Amino acid sequence: MDEEQPLRIEEPPVEAPPAGDDEQAASALAAAVESLLFVADRPIPLEHLADTLAAPVPAVREALEHLRRRLMHGGLLLRAVAGGYQLATRPEHADLVRRFLQKEHGERLTRGALETLAVIAYRQPVTRGEIEQIRGVRSDWHIERLLERQLIRELGRRPTLGRPMLFGTTELFLRYFGLHDLSGLPPMGERGVGALLDVMR
Repeated sequence: MDEEQPLRIEEPPVEAPPAGDDEQAASALAAAVESLLFVADRPIPLEHLADTLAAPVPAVREALEHLRRRLMHGGLLLRAVAGGYQLATRPEHADLVRRFLQKEHGERLTRGALETLAVIAYRQPVTRGEIEQIRGVRSDWHIERLLERQLIRELGRRPTLGRPMLFGTTELFLRYFGLHDLSGLPPMGERGVGALLDVMR
């Protein structure tokens, strides 16, 4: 009787991935990056994106370039600003976006709210006490209204006595006033807050 031979299992040959797999992976990663940038209210650094996506930095950088090319003919664009990346509306649509947002937000901002917003825009990060020192009046009510309308946000606390809250503007603030970024704010000049109000009316 012949000796029984051990059973051999044939492994299927390993096939090389289709040529388009790399492009599909880059496209999928670009879509994930777009989702993160869409919900973010501030620029996201490259390393933060890579950490969140659990992807190598070079791959995320390539995904950002893929996303930039894909957005070239749409209404949004990819911006590198303040050490990070964010989505923004195109400058040529600034007036249209501003009109829409102002209608969506209902009533116009009061002079006091505009003054408060102007101080925050130019001095951020700034505390409530610093805002009131510049304006010369209490600003609690105006700060609360601006927070409700998402034109400003809390940035954390200053590591000084009392740990006062710091305030800064949001992406919605830029869109509301048709600004590409904070560098679009004109110089304050000698007129101070009065000059800011001219810009924000």
